Amino acid sequence: MSINDFVIRFANVNGSGSASANTMFAKALFRMGLPVATRNIFPSNIQGLPTWFDVRVSARGYLGRRESVDIMVAMNAATYEEDVACLSPGGYLIYDSTKPLARHLRRSDITEIGMPLADLLLSEFEDIKQRGLFKNITYLGALSALLDIEFDVITGMVATQYKGKDALIAPNIAALEIGRGYAQRYLSCPLPIKVRRVEAAGDRIMVDGNTAAGLGALYGGATVCAWYPITPSTSVAEAFELYANQLRVEENSGRRKFAVVQAEDELSAIGIVIGAAWNGARSFTATSGPGISLMSEFLGLAYFAEIPAVIFDVQRAGPSTGMPTRTQQCDLISAAYASHGDTKHVLLFPSTPKECFEFGAQCFDLADRLQTPVILMTDLDLGMNDSLSDPLTWEDGRAYDRGKVLSAEDLEAVEKFGRYLDVDGDGIGYRTYPGTHPDKGAFFTRGTSRDEYAAYTESPEAYEKNMRRLLRKWETASKLVPEAVITSSGQRAGILYYGTSATPMPEALDLLEEEDVHLDTLRICGFPFGKEVYKFIEDHDFVFVVEQNRDAQMKTLLVNEGELDPARLVSILYYGGLSISADTIQAQISEYFTQQKLPRLTEVKS
Repeated sequence: MSINDFVIRFANVNGSGSASANTMFAKALFRMGLPVATRNIFPSNIQGLPTWFDVRVSARGYLGRRESVDIMVAMNAATYEEDVACLSPGGYLIYDSTKPLARHLRRSDITEIGMPLADLLLSEFEDIKQRGLFKNITYLGALSALLDIEFDVITGMVATQYKGKDALIAPNIAALEIGRGYAQRYLSCPLPIKVRRVEAAGDRIMVDGNTAAGLGALYGGATVCAWYPITPSTSVAEAFELYANQLRVEENSGRRKFAVVQAEDELSAIGIVIGAAWNGARSFTATSGPGISLMSEFLGLAYFAEIPAVIFDVQRAGPSTGMPTRTQQCDLISAAYASHGDTKHVLLFPSTPKECFEFGAQCFDLADRLQTPVILMTDLDLGMNDSLSDPLTWEDGRAYDRGKVLSAEDLEAVEKFGRYLDVDGDGIGYRTYPGTHPDKGAFFTRGTSRDEYAAYTESPEAYEKNMRRLLRKWETASKLVPEAVITSSGQRAGILYYGTSATPMPEALDLLEEEDVHLDTLRICGFPFGKEVYKFIEDHDFVFVVEQNRDAQMKTLLVNEGELDPARLVSILYYGGLSISADTIQAQISEYFTQQKLPRLTEVKS
């Protein structure tokens, strides 16, 4: 018997309304105190193609994707063969038995649970469209009996889902009762897989990373959002607008103290962001890989003219259109060095919705302080799926870091203003907002070479001096980005990861320890890399680098920026478009030890 430990997959057709029912299932378990993780795998068209929705429940708190499935709710005849094949031996197949299951789909090592869903709904709902929609709710009712879920929690989810649409509550609950009643009368309930109320979720919340990032932008002081719709980043801008309409509107006048501009394309969007930031507004855009490609030249302008800009890059599978609704970590190189010439951009790597919120807000302080673009690197898995997260918190009275901005009073004390003078040795010059002083502090913003006073020049000496100063600023940035998170007990080998590769890592480490493989860990949170990253690598015989792309882009950055020996970095790669699993990490590391004929690392390095 398994209690609070299983993976269930719902196989449906996109556009069938199944996502609402499947989400209600996950949130009902969450309300019972269970740690749950959801993954919605959907096609890039509007409707008609297959969609899958995974819910993982883990008593040990593992939230990463698992390769095997324990329960399959197969509601799409077109994918029956694939769905049946992915079930683990001993698993359970729940299907609509209104039509018999084809012989070639039968497996002797799984349990088939047939429910005549279409027939059950035929007499209850006259409208064909309603029957299709309520089919999803009916299997949810059956699952409440099969898994022994508290029924009042399920009905409470319906009431929450359709609050304000009261006419929909009663028929949805009726469909739940049809499914539950059938299961109780004709099926063996409950299954050996059960759920029990616990308090394992604690005070955590369920939220997607895009919503958290949009809220982080709001709390970070953003007043301008310019964007062009692209999967999977659109909901960042939508979340910002939603919360800005609640929190950035003057109570008496109704005046909105923010601007959201849907531009005609990504080039216009980043142009608006740079123009607004040059004028002193905190501004941002949200995009994905194709948008980063299009924004590249403007990002070079912001880097060289030293204008703050914030970009939220919710990564998806490329290149070109690639797989727009699949996840990857494949924009690192293009984002880090976006634009022609010698450019380097600050990147932040959140791993949880809470960090999407916190890093999202921090981006604006960093962009202002460093006078440069800052890119938040999240991905579809984190951005679009509901995840367990620690509560989002904000310190009252927290002041924004606007960096080196001179006021009119400051300018009165300056004998000669030099926009690109390095007065403090940190590579960052002082700037002014337009109109600060009637006759002091003005300068010409240009993307061409200039001297310390912003005057155009093609002098080799002036150009090289400026480029060296930008490197000093890069060194300053390495001390301001979030530090890497390290756990170390002096092991001979380490493992390095970032972003959503952190989600399966606790489970992967436990699997490896069962094989007597013990690793120190480092999670990278920002680029440029801090000294602690290079020291961690130096302190270990070799380090596994886990990432979700084909070309080992994080390893490339580490070798390029730290002049490291590539042989000390061992790539663990996955780029299939799903989130990397603990099984994949464990299998590749075990294979490395076998191929290299290395002993398992049980001794602590002396």
